[in-house]
Amino acid sequence: MYIKYSIQGLLIYIALGAYILAFLWSILRLRKTGHLFFILGFVAALLSYVFRVLQVRHVPLQNLFDVFLLLGAIIYPLSLFCRKVLKTGGSASDALIGAIILFPAGFVFPETSAAGGLPPALQSPLFAPHVAVYILAYLFMTKAAVQAYLQIIGAKYNPEYGFVNCEEATYRLACAGFPLLTLGLVIGCFWAQLAWADWWGWDPKEMWSLATWLVFAAYFNFRGLFGTKYPRLNSAWVLTGFTFIVITLLLANIPRLFPGLHNYAS
Repeated sequence: MYIKYSIQGLLIYIALGAYILAFLWSILRLRKTGHLFFILGFVAALLSYVFRVLQVRHVPLQNLFDVFLLLGAIIYPLSLFCRKVLKTGGSASDALIGAIILFPAGFVFPETSAAGGLPPALQSPLFAPHVAVYILAYLFMTKAAVQAYLQIIGAKYNPEYGFVNCEEATYRLACAGFPLLTLGLVIGCFWAQLAWADWWGWDPKEMWSLATWLVFAAYFNFRGLFGTKYPRLNSAWVLTGFTFIVITLLLANIPRLFPGLHNYAS
């Protein structure tokens, strides 16, 4: 475990605590107070990421500390977009997602301070957009998985705030995330062609990313065939896809398990 005795670490812990308080106040139905804590957590996480940018002097997406820090910084605006545009709700669960995401950044992964620039393999204009679209896709799919889980356990639907039910919310969130998953694959192929003169390298992380894409493609095909006739099976597809995302993001970056070109993120 890595305790971070720094300004950046302090900001991470403030954001983590604020997200937890936002979740607690929200489930107690004190939504305004919960929302204020959610905003506080977002500001602290965003400042921490800005601090990281100034520290490393390049786009900080090189390792899992950077990735989880950025995930924790963008959960609030994405949650706001989903509530206002997609009408999917879930502000309490979003705050909890933010806390869970920031925990690895705060306690699991080290706060490396080297400012020597990116390694040659990552010095590509496609690096930042490739990782960024995947980060957004993973957040959308995480939210979709939460709604899918709520649908499976039979959570009651409350139309009071104008949000759609869990099954429809799952579908809308997956629809938002799937084009980003696709774009991430496409950008990665172009990057591989430029870097190694090959569109596909059969790297373990590439394979898990493709497997994730295929699971969600199967979900859309299944739902297209049967609609909402089997809502729990629809949700099971999404939860399976989320499991593959966890493997892609975490386990595929462990060299001892899946040695490959993408192990820089470990």
